[in-house]
Amino acid sequence: MSIRFETEGAIALLTIERPEVHNALDFETSDALVAAWERFRDDDDLWVAILTGAGERSFCAGADLRGVGDFYKNLTSAQRLRRSESVPGLGGITKNLAIDKPIIAAVNGYCLAGGLEIALACDLRIASANASFGLPEVTRGIIPGAGGTQRLPRLVGPERALDLIMTGRRIDAQEALAMGLVSGVVEREELLEAAFGMARTIASNGPLAVRAAKAAIWRGLDLPLEEGLRVEQLLAEPVRQSEDAQEGPRAFLEKRKPEFKGK
Repeated sequence: MSIRFETEGAIALLTIERPEVHNALDFETSDALVAAWERFRDDDDLWVAILTGAGERSFCAGADLRGVGDFYKNLTSAQRLRRSESVPGLGGITKNLAIDKPIIAAVNGYCLAGGLEIALACDLRIASANASFGLPEVTRGIIPGAGGTQRLPRLVGPERALDLIMTGRRIDAQEALAMGLVSGVVEREELLEAAFGMARTIASNGPLAVRAAKAAIWRGLDLPLEEGLRVEQLLAEPVRQSEDAQEGPRAFLEKRKPEFKGK
């Protein structure tokens, strides 16, 4: 299989396994990744996911242009637009596949074009020191078409996004950290453990609260403050009525670790 799916407790690890082509996604691999995301989404025992690439050199170099490019070239503009409105995007999570659970990208090596767009669709990103990032589509006469023009400006600001997108230049892990594209940089051999450490910390918290907090942030990001505060309360109220919301304070008073059930 081109996607390896492993679990550790409440954590799912998804690995793109095409290192011979820098983990570029052909249709088979993209569809397999969609299936893996759906498996993670629908399993109540899995609370956090990590996405990474196989090998030492690449997270994901985007779409495999030898197959995907030819396919889209043979579609009319209307067919391409209809497909973009109904089919999950490249790698699944870039469009038309909503997942309310947290996702961490563990970026090793090249994270380019659609690969960066997939990483941007994750909630958190941690990079190895050898990672490099870029949206080089304009150098090929196209634009980022899997969310890059929308997610990157929201994350790093429009000026930095315009710089990266209009020049097509690559940046290293330290520049990505400085602009807020990633939350941390570690040595390559420490990457997965760092990602798992982050995932374990998240998974130790109330899963309903984590998901509601994620939804509140993303839904409220582009709303006026008053509307965002209303969204926050609408999401917070059901969590307050949950068993987990009773377990958290009880465990604190009893000086023990809470045992959250996601209920």
